[in-house]
Amino acid sequence: MNLLNAIVVGFKEIWAHKFRSLLTMLGIILGVASLVGMSALVKGMENGMKESLIAIGGVERVRLEENDIPAYQQYLADQAVGCTMNDVYALEKSAPLIKMVTPEMRVRDGMMTHGNKSYNAWIFSGTWPNALEMNQHTVEYGRMFNDIDDEQARNVCVIGTAVRDALFGAPEQIGYEYNPVGEQINIKGQPFIIIGMFQQYESEQERKFREYIKEHPPEAGNTNSPARSKGWGGKRSSSFVFTMKNNTVYIPLNTMWVKFRSTAGSNNIPDPRLSSMAVKVADVDQMDQAIQQAHNVLMSTHKGIEDFAFQTQEDWAENIGKAIKNARMSGGIIAAISLLVGGIGIMNIMLASITERIREIGIRKAIGATFSDVFIQILVESVVIAVIGGAAGLLASLALVNLLSAISPTDNTPVITLNSMVMAFAFSVGIGILAGLIPAFKAAKLDPIQALRYE
Repeated sequence: MNLLNAIVVGFKEIWAHKFRSLLTMLGIILGVASLVGMSALVKGMENGMKESLIAIGGVERVRLEENDIPAYQQYLADQAVGCTMNDVYALEKSAPLIKMVTPEMRVRDGMMTHGNKSYNAWIFSGTWPNALEMNQHTVEYGRMFNDIDDEQARNVCVIGTAVRDALFGAPEQIGYEYNPVGEQINIKGQPFIIIGMFQQYESEQERKFREYIKEHPPEAGNTNSPARSKGWGGKRSSSFVFTMKNNTVYIPLNTMWVKFRSTAGSNNIPDPRLSSMAVKVADVDQMDQAIQQAHNVLMSTHKGIEDFAFQTQEDWAENIGKAIKNARMSGGIIAAISLLVGGIGIMNIMLASITERIREIGIRKAIGATFSDVFIQILVESVVIAVIGGAAGLLASLALVNLLSAISPTDNTPVITLNSMVMAFAFSVGIGILAGLIPAFKAAKLDPIQALRYE
């Protein structure tokens, strides 16, 4: 029997026992679907991590924040002054491996009002103009405040799109993209002029969705059209990083000090401490040296008190990477178990099929079928079941990924890759081969005389 005839016989055997074959394939279908689905989910998480990493300034950005004083220095606690502008100037002067320093001074309550509308921005920060570059912001309307605005402590601000949407109306509410530049808002009771607005920050999937909505606007009264949230986002939750950037309001650092922080300490005592500062290293390959250099400078300005800590994006990316790796391993184990169960099912059904066809196999061997003929026929039948199950699993994976896309955050939208589909299908074929070896060998070594006597 040639290979083509063996394949035809395999399909006929499956068709003759459709329900039994379907149950046999179920393990393979679930295994392939789960393997492709998990690979798509992990790929989406990786893409989301890369987008978020770029959005928060890239790997060369390092955040410096106040930290608890070590136990061995607790007796110096009353001398700790925290991060101040002295640190900023010292880093600019004495740390050549640091390319840029951006101080930030924040207050907890950043309530903003316009007319009868109010909004509390997630980030209300006084900073330098170079925050635009440090934090990867892009001004869509107007401009970023400059050094003169900062020196003169002008009441000007640059806002994110979420703030615009809350105070002036979102595009889907008013029907057009409103430019708030030139408008006056009150921040903690102080009047401020909006001189700029950042662009809408969103993941690649959100951007494609927004462009699709613009090209194919929903018809009036059409309840089946996808809903949108503030800022032209999708119905699903957006990335925390992008949401945070859309909820940002920047004012000049000196303005923050003069208007809000000069009497913001306890008992109205001025509080000159910075909330944080970000530094950008000149060369990522010298990250460790740059951090050590900055550490040495700050130990000098802090008089030996280590009340600060560095947080690199590499640490964040490494933690996320570990979570993704664990998810990949967990999903792989689940898929492997499903495929193994499917393989056991194929082996079991093939053994049962051989028992039913002992006389048929005996007749074939009696009229000249060789060991290899019978072996190949049974093995091919096993592989055919696995191939059909694998193909059905790939189709099921498409439905599974669509379901995952509907419930996952937009920045982690699952992405099916050709490699994952080929790998899953190859595994299913491999399982079919392995599962068919024992039944094929058992059938091929049957004694035709004993087989013909079987009732």
